[in-house]
Amino acid sequence: MANSEPSPSKRPQQPDVQAASDKPGATTKKIHQEATDELFPQYWKSGSLKYTDFEPLTEGGTAELQTCLDRNLNRVVVYKKLHDHLADSDMENARFLREARVTALISHPGTVPLYEVGRDRSGAMYFTMKRLEGQDLSVILKALSARNRETEAEFPLPRLIDIMIQACQTLSFAHSSGIIHRDIKPANILVGAFGEVTVLDWGLAKVHGEEVKDLESLASVEVPLGKEAVRMHLTQPGRRYGTPLYMSPEQAEGKATIDERTDIYNMGSVLFEILTRENLVFGSKIDEVLEMILERPTPEPIKVAPDQEIPKPLNAICCKALQKDPDDRYQSMNDFCEDLLAYRSDEKVSVYRYTLRESMAKFKHRHVITLVAALASAAAGALLCWILLSVAALAGS
Repeated sequence: MANSEPSPSKRPQQPDVQAASDKPGATTKKIHQEATDELFPQYWKSGSLKYTDFEPLTEGGTAELQTCLDRNLNRVVVYKKLHDHLADSDMENARFLREARVTALISHPGTVPLYEVGRDRSGAMYFTMKRLEGQDLSVILKALSARNRETEAEFPLPRLIDIMIQACQTLSFAHSSGIIHRDIKPANILVGAFGEVTVLDWGLAKVHGEEVKDLESLASVEVPLGKEAVRMHLTQPGRRYGTPLYMSPEQAEGKATIDERTDIYNMGSVLFEILTRENLVFGSKIDEVLEMILERPTPEPIKVAPDQEIPKPLNAICCKALQKDPDDRYQSMNDFCEDLLAYRSDEKVSVYRYTLRESMAKFKHRHVITLVAALASAAAGALLCWILLSVAALAGS
């Protein structure tokens, strides 16, 4: 008989993500023929009965994740379910189902493929998804803050900006589908061994039309707002004092009608941490955190960490994303992403005012390769003409 339900186990509380090894790809295994060519049984199992060999992976404040073997496909998947004490909560079950459906509906390389949602033999809801390998960005940033040489060599600033770009592209796709993440932070950005970047944990996502209350649908799922949201962040299990927060001013104010510019602010907070190796917002008291988010002028990364030699265009991009008034930020995630791409391509960033000297230097750098290529082409053409003329002259003589 298959072990149809995972057994609870005691382990330290960790972020509710698919965190894997400290070395991305370290647990990658070869696929052997017996896994692909095993005969399919005549009497096969479906639903939760097909999952066996459960092992603890990680857990968060509301749910636990385990790895298990899908006996029908002979692959290891991640099995997620609510903690036992929340299994009868209508609200938590509604959020859980929303997370599953949102994750399934955002079909993008930067999201986790979701395989199945169902109920086990006890009636508890679960869903399964792809097992990911890698490190979340919070682990990488902590190692960089500690000046770990191996991490510094593996994740220089250009690669970190590339990670930002891939996360922004995923969020831009979600926004085009009417989904706002609302909980972007480094712990929810997973970096794989082969350059893949995945945005995790869509449990607090806002869906299109959510303002229209409908008691018969998931649109009525409540999400903590304002001071209650800050309190939840500060008091959830396993959270230490001083843990940084990434919420936008409108989230801290408790506004229900937020839009994609909240995700832009959240990503700006992540960029701030990448550039400075420091957290934008932190604190252990609700009023202290609210004051930092709502009242304190947003510090410029370049002034917070002058020793990091932050490029001025990146400083401008970060400041634009972190404007307290949503109308003063980038108006779409795509615009934010385009400026990051422009920086990586050594093109002009829209929100940075270049000096005449900087503009001339960028012009020279951009066109020097074109000029060299043109000169080389002209020289090659002249050489070819000389050779042809020489051959013709010899033939004539």
